[in-house]
Order: sequence, then C-alpha cells, then structure tokens
Amino acid sequence: MTLLRAIPMLDSSTSAAATMESETASLFPSVEMLRRLIAFPTVSRDSNLELIHAIRDILAPYDAEIRLTHDDAKRKANLFATLGPRGEPGIVLSGHTDVVPVEGQAWDTDPFAMVQKDGRLYGRGTCDMKGFIACVLAAVPEFMERGLTTPLHLAFSYDEEVGCLGVGRLISDLLRAGIRPRACIVGEPTRMHPVIAHKGKRGYRCTVRGLAGHSAYAPLGVNAVEFAAEAIAFLKGMARRHRDEGPYDRGFDVAHTTVHTGIIRGGSQLNVIPHECAFDFEFRHLPGDDPDRLLHEFRDYVRTRLEPEMRTVHAASGFVIEPLSEIPTLDTGPEAEVVALAQELSGSSEIGKVSFGTEGSQFQRAGIPTVICGPGSIAQAHKPNEYVELEQISRCEAFLRRLMERMCKS
Repeated sequence: MTLLRAIPMLDSSTSAAATMESETASLFPSVEMLRRLIAFPTVSRDSNLELIHAIRDILAPYDAEIRLTHDDAKRKANLFATLGPRGEPGIVLSGHTDVVPVEGQAWDTDPFAMVQKDGRLYGRGTCDMKGFIACVLAAVPEFMERGLTTPLHLAFSYDEEVGCLGVGRLISDLLRAGIRPRACIVGEPTRMHPVIAHKGKRGYRCTVRGLAGHSAYAPLGVNAVEFAAEAIAFLKGMARRHRDEGPYDRGFDVAHTTVHTGIIRGGSQLNVIPHECAFDFEFRHLPGDDPDRLLHEFRDYVRTRLEPEMRTVHAASGFVIEPLSEIPTLDTGPEAEVVALAQELSGSSEIGKVSFGTEGSQFQRAGIPTVICGPGSIAQAHKPNEYVELEQISRCEAFLRRLMERMCKS
C-alpha cells in the first residue's frame, strides 16, 4: 500500500526559489505566523505554555482533536493535534517549540522580535525550528478547505534542545491511545532536502571529588580540577582517534563519531585546593558505533589510571559519572515509502545524513517511519542573528501544497 495517492514528480527547476517573486502574496501567512511564534520566548528553561495555548486556539476552529501532555511541574506541554478524518493512520508533521538561550550572544536586533531584511527573517527560532511550525500552521486553513481525506497530525514538543526530553511523553500517550501514524516528517532545518539518518547522542555529567586544603600544601590534598583536566584530556584523545582512524560513514556531514566536553565547573579561589569539579561531555556516535563501548573505555581509564593515585591520598575521592540525556540514532532505509514521499514533496532526489540529533529517532523507535526535512540551514542554528531565508520558507510552503495534493479531495 502506498502512503497516499500519487502526484506527478516535480522538477526541481520549478522550485519555489524560481517562482518566489510571483508567490510573494502566499508567503505572508507563514511570515506573519512566524512573527507571532518568535514573540514567545520559549527558551528551554522557561515555560512554553503560552505558545502551546496559542497554537491550540489557532487549531480549535478547525475541529482539531487536541491532546496535551505535560511535564511533571505542569510548566510545559506537548501538543498533538489531529485534523481531518479520524480512526485511520495519518501523516505527522513534527517540530519542537523550545529554543536555545540568547545570553552572551551579540544580537543586532531583539531576538524575540522578528526582523525581515534582505530576503531573510531574523530571530531566535526562525531556523530552529519555528519556521517549519509557522508554515504548517499557516497551511492549516487550506488543508481544511481542500478537504482532508487522510488524517493530518501535528506534533509540537517541549525540551528538545536539552535532550529530546518532552517528545517521549507525547509518543507514549499516542501508543496508549492506540494512535498509530503511518509516517512522520520532522521539520528540522535541512534546506528542504530529505534526511534519512542522524547520529545518536549520549550526554553525561562527571563529578570529581577530591580533598580540599591550602594550595601551599598541594601534595596533601586531591585536586579535583586537575584530575578532571586529565579525564577531559583523555576524552580529547578519544576524539582525535575517531577523527584520524574512524570508523567512517561518508554519508554524514561529519563522517566519524565525535567526543565533546562542553561545560566545566570547579574551584573557589587560587589558594584553595579544589575538592570538587564537574564537567559535562557527550558522544555523538554513528549508527553501528556502540556508545556503551565508548563509555566503558572512559570509565576504565579513570578507574585504573586516575582513581588509584587519588585514593593514595584520600580514600573517599574519585569519579561519579551520571547520564544526562540520550538521543537514539535515526536510520531510515532509503527504500522506505516515507523517503520517496519526502523526495517527491521536496522536488529533490537527494537523501542525506546529518550529525545533529532530532526527535525523529524516537518516532522511528516507536515504529513510525520517519524522515527529516525542513526549511533553513543548521549552520544558522544556536547563533546570534539566527535567520531563515524567505526562499526556504517559500520552498516549505510548496512542500506543504504538494502534500495537500496527496491528502485532500481537491
């Protein structure tokens, strides 16, 4: 069975970029919707409820069946909406509502007030990934006017940027309710080219406990910062080995597994031996590269090389490694129907693989075939002056109109 009724394959030469000038009027609904979404400062540490409730109100006039799943504190929520007929498998369009912080970044404009300039839309989340959500919400009236014959599901999550924490509750709720979508398209920024695979991620916090004292008597203490530095240097050595020796998958934009330390905290002042230091590190691993083996290699080093030296001075010193987050790998077969669908809708026969993680792998793990395809470039994400090009918004609108031709009566 095919996913949906077929439409003629579109030549990429007729892309939205080439016809953008004649379609300027059609851009305004998406652009104005994006302006509204950017005004909600949904940084992951803060609540997203105002935005979720606004989306619920946008969808309510269209007889949408809406399900909310909250975090434990009831400060955040996922939204899952079904439009069109009920009781049969549909297509999910998925995106996350949270954005990364702007503190410490040199923005030229207010990051939460979208600015249009020189064919670009600037603001936090324009690229990652409220641009896709805006296009989807702006297209809802036309989907409904043209008469959906297949359910259209919208899935908007919280806390993607801190480890894809929210979407698991959304998916668990769907499975409990017996909702089994046929396919999922996650609109992360891929410049509207279908992506079938991404790396997995394991994030950890390592806490090093030493023994404090006066720095004039450094040999009598256990310097947690110095031992943390040795452990971080070992992780850097692992990173270099993977860079130089592989294994490699040349289909990825970064072809090998990466090892990265992103945060370190420790010490109080220079003349005090620091008794504690903590650092956060991650593995972003290729499909088929075992993250448990990577962690075991690191644990073995600190257990056999560092802790024995520490404990000759203070028996209670050592390392504690705790998991922070996990994102599974996405690895959709190129022969999957959802891949052909994304190629046809995008007008691109290309398929790619990316190093950044997405919620797509959790949909795939739940048995929902998934691809990644959305407007903008990941190169603009998480930076000051983040932007998405109007040309990319136009391409996303065209993608959704082609989806309408498959899912609607007219």
